[in-house]
Parts: sequence; C-alpha cells; structure tokens
Amino acid sequence: MKRPEALTASEAVAHLKGGTLTAEALIHACLEQADAGAGIKAWSWLDPEQSLARARTIDRAGHEGRLAGVPVGIKDIIDTADMPTEHGSAIYRGNRPYADAACVALIRAAGGVVLGKTVTTEFANRHPGATVHPRNSAHTPGGSSSGSAAAVADFQVPVALGTQTGGSVIRPAAFCGVIGYKPSFGEFSRVGVKMQCHSLDTLGIICRSLEDVALLRGVLLAQEAHRVDRASAVPRIGFCRTPAWEHADRDTHALLERTAAALDAAGAKVREVRLTPADILDHHRRIFEFEAARNYAYEYEMHREKLSPALREGLLESGRALPLAAYIEAIETAEAFRCRLDDVFAEIDILLAPSAVGEAPEGLASTGDARFNAIWTLAWTPCLTLPAGNGRKGLPLGIQLIGARFRDEALLDAAAWVEARLH
Repeated sequence: MKRPEALTASEAVAHLKGGTLTAEALIHACLEQADAGAGIKAWSWLDPEQSLARARTIDRAGHEGRLAGVPVGIKDIIDTADMPTEHGSAIYRGNRPYADAACVALIRAAGGVVLGKTVTTEFANRHPGATVHPRNSAHTPGGSSSGSAAAVADFQVPVALGTQTGGSVIRPAAFCGVIGYKPSFGEFSRVGVKMQCHSLDTLGIICRSLEDVALLRGVLLAQEAHRVDRASAVPRIGFCRTPAWEHADRDTHALLERTAAALDAAGAKVREVRLTPADILDHHRRIFEFEAARNYAYEYEMHREKLSPALREGLLESGRALPLAAYIEAIETAEAFRCRLDDVFAEIDILLAPSAVGEAPEGLASTGDARFNAIWTLAWTPCLTLPAGNGRKGLPLGIQLIGARFRDEALLDAAAWVEARLH
C-alpha cells in the first residue's frame, strides 16, 4: 500500500472498507503532511483533534458510507457549522454559520471527514490569499480555490471542494498539477456557498484521479457514483484554440498541438473547432460585474473600507456603473452561445483546449489569467483539467477537456481515454 497520505480518495475507501487502513491513521497521516507543508499556507482552519475524533467515531462504526472516513478540504466560502467560514475577508473574521452548506452535509452523511477550511482569495475574487505554490513558493498557486489545489497537490488531503465563477477550479488545479472538475452549471447545490454571481457560480472538485471525481460527484448529487469506463469508445475530439489563443505562451501552444496530434494518431479523428463571437469574454465580464455588484451589496454598503481596492473599485463599482441593457445583452449573447455549442457537440464528443495561459506565473500579487476558463463557465458546460507535463520553469501544465451540457459522465469516460494517451 502507498503511504496513507498519498492515496487517492477511491484508493483510501477500498483500504478503509477492506480493513487494511483506519480512518484515524489516514487523517493522522494527512495532518502530519499538512504540518510538514505548513509553509504552503493551504489552510485557513485546521483542528486536528476535531477531525481525529470524527475519524475514531467512523472507525468504531465500521466505515459506513461511500467516503468511509476519507478527509475532504472545504474552500472557505462554503459554510461549516463547526468551523469558521470567513470568505477570505476581515469582514467575516470569526464568522460561525448556523448550518452546513448542502455539499458539506452530503459529504458528512457519506462518511467524509471535513479536515478543515482551505484558503480562498477574498470572496473568491482576485485579491490573493496567503497560499503559495506547492512546488515553488515564489509562484502563485492560482485562484480563487488556491488552498484546495495546493493542499491536494501536496498530499495534505486527497480531495477538496472549490468554486468557479471565472476559472477558479480549473486554473489552480492546472497550476498545481492535479485534476480539477467543474460540472454542468446547476448540477451541484450552491445552498450555503457564498454567492458571487448567480448565473456563473459553480461548485467544483479538485483531486488526483478521475475515479475520485466520479466518487465525490456521486456524493454531491446523492446518486450512485458513475464507474469511469477506461475502455470506452474512441471519442470524437474538437481542438478549440479559443479566441484567446494568442495569449497562451509557447509551452501551451506546443503542448496543445502535440496532444491534438497524438490523440488524432491514436484514432480520435481530431478536428479544429472555432468559437464565435470573438468577444465572448467581454460578455462573461459584464455578467460577472453586474451580478457581483448587487450580490455584495451588504459588504459594499456596510464594510466598504474592509474591501480590497481590487474588489471594491475593480469589480463592484464598475459593476454598479454597468447599464442594465448591457447586462441583458450579455445574458442573451451567452444563451445564444450555449445553443451554438449544443450544435457543435452534435458532431463531437469533447473539446480540447488550454487549461491556462501557461505555468503558474511568478509572484503572489496576482492569481493568473482566467480567460481560458471563463468561456466554459459562461457556456455552462462540464470541463476538467488533466496534468500534462511541465513548462520551461519546471511547473505543471494541464490540458482542458470540455463536454456537452449535462453529459458529465461521458466527459469522464472520454477523459480516461485521453489520460491513458498523454504519457
């Protein structure tokens, strides 16, 4: 058996239910790893005794539930009744919600142990949190689910929850060299998750295996977990450079072109797919600004001085100045874009696109560029990033796979076919 902290969630469940591992030993190993990697600053809240006590209870009960004692990291914009939920903001310092978010309640009911709260950027927006890249502390881990991605990549926890309004699951997962999954919009409950944009916010999963995506997806949907088909039919793949292609660096260009050629040679019949309108990212930004400016009305009106300039001036004030007509135009354009994508997916199974501009950029003042993710958040399509090597600075690169709306399980199967041909 691998070291306990190195197990994926699915592997851990098999050992827990098979009697070759206890939940207490697994939690203890993850906590030791978190202590050893404390300099990464992935956690805003850890209570070792609380999680170990929960693990002992699960051990005594015989590892019931689909998670059977597996630890899970929870992004700190998601409510937990027994831990603070501070949203990365001084406004909510020490805030204790009355109840768990729906996703947390489902994880606990399935036998999962909430190991702690992972660092988020301020209100899951652009102002960075404390987390640094797990491989190079001079680089950003991405945002806004920075703590979740870094903790999973450093083996401090096998799986963690993130959220995405622009690129906040896919990008940090790609930067940190792990798997990130954003489901079709609306599939996962957002009850108890701090709302930023009601037309875009999506709960997501960060982990180290596709089987873990399927496992936690089943838990969050209160459905049987999909069994990832690693012998699925060869997918039809569209190579989508997106209107932002010129912003990707040469490592990303080379990776995507090399991957497309390899998948085509393996029989996938890869073809080019172009997206219109070219200004689709502008429409995402309008929706983001308009909705966030109204959803953060309390914070802006009552605690304006505690907001970062990036949030206060860069998002909320510009969003308040945006005319309703511009917002409506963006909403209508987005829906027309989704309909066009539905037609595209009538002829292909998945799209291949960049996960990010390139490696995690140096410096901690920015969390990176979300332009290769915001398109798919706006599209409401399921997408995931797979680790696919390293860039010139030795940091991870990923490829992004996108599926048709509400065809998430088909995306997982196609991703398994692609993953087997990446290395």
